[in-house]
Amino acid sequence: MGKSDFLSPKAIANRIKSKGLQKLRWYCQMCQKQCRDENGFKCHCMSESHQRQLLLASENPQQFMDYFSEEFRNDFLELLRRRFGTKRVHNNIVYNEYISHREHIHMNATQWETLTDFTKWLGREGLCKVDETPKGWYIQYIDRDPETIRRQQEQERKKKQDLDDEEKTAKFIEQQVRRGLEGKELEKPVYTELNRENEEEKVAFNLNKGASTSIAASSKTSSGLGPNALKMVEGAVKRKESAHSSGQSKEKKKKSALDEIMELEEEKKRTARRDYWLQPEIVVKIVTKKLGEKYHRKKAIVKEVIDKYTAVVKMIDSGDKLKLDQTHLETVIPAPGKKVMVLNGGYRGNEGILESINEKRFSATIVIDSVFPPHALRNRLLQAAVEAKANE
Repeated sequence: MGKSDFLSPKAIANRIKSKGLQKLRWYCQMCQKQCRDENGFKCHCMSESHQRQLLLASENPQQFMDYFSEEFRNDFLELLRRRFGTKRVHNNIVYNEYISHREHIHMNATQWETLTDFTKWLGREGLCKVDETPKGWYIQYIDRDPETIRRQQEQERKKKQDLDDEEKTAKFIEQQVRRGLEGKELEKPVYTELNRENEEEKVAFNLNKGASTSIAASSKTSSGLGPNALKMVEGAVKRKESAHSSGQSKEKKKKSALDEIMELEEEKKRTARRDYWLQPEIVVKIVTKKLGEKYHRKKAIVKEVIDKYTAVVKMIDSGDKLKLDQTHLETVIPAPGKKVMVLNGGYRGNEGILESINEKRFSATIVIDSVFPPHALRNRLLQAAVEAKANE
């Protein structure tokens, strides 16, 4: 076989090597020729055809760069439109798919140095929507095809027409219902209490099973079961009266002082919660970052409360006064054994001693000395009034 035979090992090896992508540094964009190695690229650069192409490009280099840039842009956007449509996609995914084609225009022959510059240019020209994320640049194709715009308008028009038809149907049904209700008053059911006019009258139940039962049979059964049924009814009425009287006697019994205190405590817990908690002379911590690092996480004392939700605070370390909303503050929990104030709930405003803190349940135990049951507080007030009068 000759050296130039199509099935020779060298020819087969050359065809295998020429498949797929080669190195970019051995590609000549002017001649659109890909070389396989450095020696081949060097021989190509010294060839007469390459020298002629360089002379043509040197006469008007901007024209060649504009041509390659336009070809690159058109091919890139065509791939983006056909492959991904109007979906948001990473620019590197589109570029890798674009350069997988062997005869593509290389970016080093265009006016853009990097893919990021090309992506920004697409956003400035309004060809794509671009946004930068920590993972890189994402692009979304803007379809300005007249046919696509016409289809979108048709869909919007059809949707609007469907909505109009639904509204017309709803109005028609409403008119029909209104016409049917005209001249007719809705009969509301009347509920009355079940009262007996005569207390001595016995309670009797009439259970009719149907019209097929004969009068004779009913009279016979009623006469046979009459005495026993009346006795049963009397016993039932007596049991009901006894249960009712016992329930009334239990209700009339006075509740113990402990029950009253527990009921008051539960009522306080249910009704005394508020959405504001600021109180004068309490220690708070500033949690907002808008004031800078100078005041962030620093402690202050509330000097004045304005409109329940705003406070004038004085910094403990610097003495500066600030006016802040309660959302920019948080409470400070002291060490066990220190004095605290209850800011919300049934004991709002009362002071006590912090006994312990349960971090797992986010709760604390406080001993409050100034809280008394209602009767104890009343007795103390009367005693104080008597002592004051005796001193006069």
